[in-house]
Amino acid sequence: MSVRPQAIPPVPEETARIAQAALPKGNTYIQMRDEFGTFFQDEDFLDLFSERGQPAEAPWRLALVMVMQYAEGLTDRQAADAVRTRIDWKYALSLEITDPGFDFSVMSEFRSRFITHEAERRLFDLVLRQFRARGWVKERGKQRTDATHVLAAIRAVNRLECVGETMRHALNVLAEVAPDWLIENMHSSWAERYKTRFTDFRLPKDEKARIALAEEIGADGGDLLEKVYASTSFPWLRELPAIEIVRRIWLQQYHASEKGASWRADQELPPSAVLLSSPYDVEAHYSKKRNVGWVGYKVHFTEGCDTDQPHFVLEVTTTAATTPDGDIMEDLHERLAKKEVLPNEHFVDTGYVDAQILANSQQMHQIDLVGPVIPDTSWQTKDAERFTHSHFDIDWEDKSVTCPAGEKSQSWGYINDRHGKPALRVRFSLPTCRACPLHAQCTQSQARVLFLRPDEHSYQALQNARQRQETPEFRVSYAKRAGIEGTIAQAVRTCEIRRSRYIGLKKLNLQAFLTATSMNVLRACHWLTEETIM
Repeated sequence: MSVRPQAIPPVPEETARIAQAALPKGNTYIQMRDEFGTFFQDEDFLDLFSERGQPAEAPWRLALVMVMQYAEGLTDRQAADAVRTRIDWKYALSLEITDPGFDFSVMSEFRSRFITHEAERRLFDLVLRQFRARGWVKERGKQRTDATHVLAAIRAVNRLECVGETMRHALNVLAEVAPDWLIENMHSSWAERYKTRFTDFRLPKDEKARIALAEEIGADGGDLLEKVYASTSFPWLRELPAIEIVRRIWLQQYHASEKGASWRADQELPPSAVLLSSPYDVEAHYSKKRNVGWVGYKVHFTEGCDTDQPHFVLEVTTTAATTPDGDIMEDLHERLAKKEVLPNEHFVDTGYVDAQILANSQQMHQIDLVGPVIPDTSWQTKDAERFTHSHFDIDWEDKSVTCPAGEKSQSWGYINDRHGKPALRVRFSLPTCRACPLHAQCTQSQARVLFLRPDEHSYQALQNARQRQETPEFRVSYAKRAGIEGTIAQAVRTCEIRRSRYIGLKKLNLQAFLTATSMNVLRACHWLTEETIM
């Protein structure tokens, strides 16, 4: 396919006349076309197409179709039907009223070009750039961020189903790429055992029988791997993704031994961040937040929230389901800085905030990160007469701490806390603490030990945040964050972001950016409508 850039045609007269007569005033797509044009030009997509070949459908038109498709949560087939049958779509796309449209498979081919060329965010950036030219997007305003869970485009399965489906998937792939090798090497029982999909209602209910079946599948997988890696005539089989998936899942689900594949107990499994949940999407992992458990991913939306401007989504981040929210903050602020849309105030919830993130946001980007931090829950905080961290004088240069009784610390050292993050541990002398008249107010142990943030900036940032969140002013200011829930609701209910349409993180990333782009277009049209009313 090739692209020869052409000028955007005007809306055909007959299409405009019928649209004006048949559609209600203020139709979103007619308003979009009249106010913003088409958003895209063919020149924006030249690098996605080769210089030779059959002419493709106009890229600007396909890009606009994708935006409208996600604005309504349509499938490719439904979007193609809308191009063929809906007057407002024909108006926005400059099509004759009798235009037959195109086959729905064109949409999949067009999307694949964005994935291949790593251009998942292109439509998002092109639209946002035009809004910025209108003065609707500015730097150093207020922003807020939150995430929603996204179900992977796979069937959630238990452990037994997973190993059965993994073996079945590998055999199906081998049947396609090396049928002769498979016929020569497979056991006669495999055809019967793996001919149908593994579903729990067909599997044994007795625990011993389930373990026996699991180990039988494990023996089959081990035998398959052994034959693949021993093959000299088909050495490339071991490089197949399906074979590598079998190897990885077998390492996680079985103990390797001379007697065969022994089924692991549940407590012997690796953590969710590395545990493969399905052979069909190895990037999707199980996670749980409060009462919600899912296999898939997370999508984080960052939007502006200044009262005098539209609340556009300014950045999108997709991660594995097991990635902690706070891990995205440094990269998020770097991307916002690159786009010159850094905020002065950034409202987030507790999951995005810790001492180091607070300090880095202020030091590196001069961002006031506003969010509730985990309070000090030590027993000393339960009584005003006891000594908390605030009663100790910390000398960061001298690397010493002076307690309320005037005694200096005995040791100052760095460790990793239970989450694997760096921390500072300060110990006081055991004889000194035992003899101290303030011992009962200070510690329940024989000697006081302080666990602090590893540097002065992060420690002070955490203390300041804890003090601020107790004030009425913080509660008034932080109420601004609540609006992001509406953005999440729009992404879920209107654009159907709750479930991934495609397999893999890169394709979900494209889906998330298309979702954000469509929401921004809808919000721009709504903003213009509100301005007209006012």
